[in-house]
Amino acid sequence: MLLEDASDPLFHAVDRAIDRRRRGLHPEETGRVVFVGEGIAEVDGLPGVGADELVRFPLPGGGDAWGLAAELDERRVGVMVLGGGERLAAGGEARRTGRVIDVPVGDGLLGRVVDALGRPLDNRPPPRAAERRGIERDAPGALDRRPVEIPLETGLKAVDALVPIGRGQRELILGDRQTGKTAIAVDAMINQTRRDTGVLCIYCAIGQRSDAVAKVIAQLRDAGALERTVVMVAGGEDAPGLQYAAPYAATAIGEWWMARGRDVLVVYDDLTRHARAYRELSLLLRRPPGREAYPGDIFYIHSRLLERATRLAEDLGGGSLTALPIIETQAQNLSAYIPTNLISITDGQVYLSPDLFRKGLMPAIDIGRSVSRVGGKAQLSAYRTVAGQLRLSYSQFEELEAFARFGTRLDEDTRRTLERGRRVREILKQPQWEPQPVVDQIAVLLAVSEGMLDTVPVERIADAEAAIRGRLDRLDREVARRIRDGRKLDDDDRKAVAEIARAALDEADLAGTGDGED
Repeated sequence: MLLEDASDPLFHAVDRAIDRRRRGLHPEETGRVVFVGEGIAEVDGLPGVGADELVRFPLPGGGDAWGLAAELDERRVGVMVLGGGERLAAGGEARRTGRVIDVPVGDGLLGRVVDALGRPLDNRPPPRAAERRGIERDAPGALDRRPVEIPLETGLKAVDALVPIGRGQRELILGDRQTGKTAIAVDAMINQTRRDTGVLCIYCAIGQRSDAVAKVIAQLRDAGALERTVVMVAGGEDAPGLQYAAPYAATAIGEWWMARGRDVLVVYDDLTRHARAYRELSLLLRRPPGREAYPGDIFYIHSRLLERATRLAEDLGGGSLTALPIIETQAQNLSAYIPTNLISITDGQVYLSPDLFRKGLMPAIDIGRSVSRVGGKAQLSAYRTVAGQLRLSYSQFEELEAFARFGTRLDEDTRRTLERGRRVREILKQPQWEPQPVVDQIAVLLAVSEGMLDTVPVERIADAEAAIRGRLDRLDREVARRIRDGRKLDDDDRKAVAEIARAALDEADLAGTGDGED
C-alpha cells in the first residue's frame, strides 16, 4: 500500500504541505525510526507532532510509507503504519506532514471501490474529489440535530413492520457467524436504488476476506445499486492502521453529502474486526489492556464514530446519516464486552438467531430480542395500523409454541393463536436480495393480521403471498399513493386492500382451504 504514483491525489496534497513548510509556514521536523513492529513504528525526534497527524516515511529505493501518530510521548512517538510497513526498518527517516489524515469526498466517489485513504482499488484512475476532509470530526451538538421522523425503508417485512429504522438512526445488526447480517444491510442498500429513495449508500468493509467483499460488490452491481454506492475496503490482509481508519473515513465521505442536504446510509461491516485491529495496535503500542484485553478507550472510539450519525438541522444542510454497524457474537453471547458496548451506544438492534437460521427462517431475525428505540416514530402510519399488534401477538405465539411442545392439551383459543402465529412466521420469510415495496408489504401483513390466511395450509403461505402481490396492480392508485406517502389507513383504504387480497386468494383457489392445522 505505497504512494509511489505521482498521479495519486494524496501524493500531491502531501507534497504541497511539504512545500508550505519549506517556505516557513510549518516547522520542518525529521525523526528516526527506532523500532518497527507488526503494524506500528516508534519514532524518535518529532517533538512537535500532533495526535492523528500523518507521518511520512521515505523508503529506500523510492516511494513512501505512511503512518498515523497515535501514541505521543516526551521521547518517542508511536505511529500506526498505514501500509508499506514491510519495507520499514530501524534507522529510517520519518517526517512530519503538518496535516491530519484525510480522505477525498464528493460525487466522484460514487460507483468506486477505494481504500481508507481514498486510493482506487478498482483499477481505475483516482476518483475526482470535490475536496479532502479530515476523517475525524466532532459529532453535531444536540441543538444541531433534528428528530428522526422519516423512515429508512429496507424492503424487509420483518424490519420495516416490527423493527423500523429512521433516517439518522444508529441501528446495530448483530448475531453469530453466517446468520445473514451482511445480507440484511445489502438488502437495505439495494432497496434505496430500486425504490429511488434518493439515499446514497456507503459500504465499509473492515477486516473482511477479499472474496466476501467481491461478492457484495457483485451483488450491488447486479442490482444496479453500485452506481449510487461507495465501497471502502480495508481487508484482513491490509495493515491494522488502515482497518482502524476505514470507518472514520467512510463517515467523513457521508458527512459531506449530509451537509448538502442529502440522505446517506453507511454500513460498517464489521466493528468486531475494527475493535480487534485497534486492540492489536494498542497492545503493540504498550497501552494497558482492560476487560478481555481490550484497551479502556475502546468504547470511546466507537461512540465518537456512531455519534456522528444524525439528522441535521435545516440551517446546517438538513441531510441525514444513518448508521448500520454490524458486529459478530460468539455462541449467542450478547453480554460480551464489544456487543455490550455497541448496544449501549446505538438506538436499537436487529438480532439474528442461529437457531432460526438453521430452521430456514430467513431473515433469521429474533423479534423478541430486536428493538428500535427511535424508528417507530418514523414508521409509516400504514405499518402502525396493520402491524400494531403483530409484534406482541408474535411474541406471545413464540412463548405458547415453546409451552405446547410439552404435549399439553390446548384449548381452542390457544390453538388458533398458534395457527395464526405459524402463518405470521411464514409471511415474514423473505428471499435474499428481494426487498419488497411498501404497498406489497402492507397488503400481505393486512391479510395475515385479519385472519385471511388462517385456513391456508402453512406450506402454501408463500403461494398466497405471491398471489396477493401479483394482484396489487389492480389496487386503486390513490390508495397506493396514500400508503407510500405515510398517511393513516382509514376504513375505506383497509377495505380496498382487503378486497384485493381476498380476490387474489379466491383466484388462486386458496381461500377457505385447509383446516387451520399445521
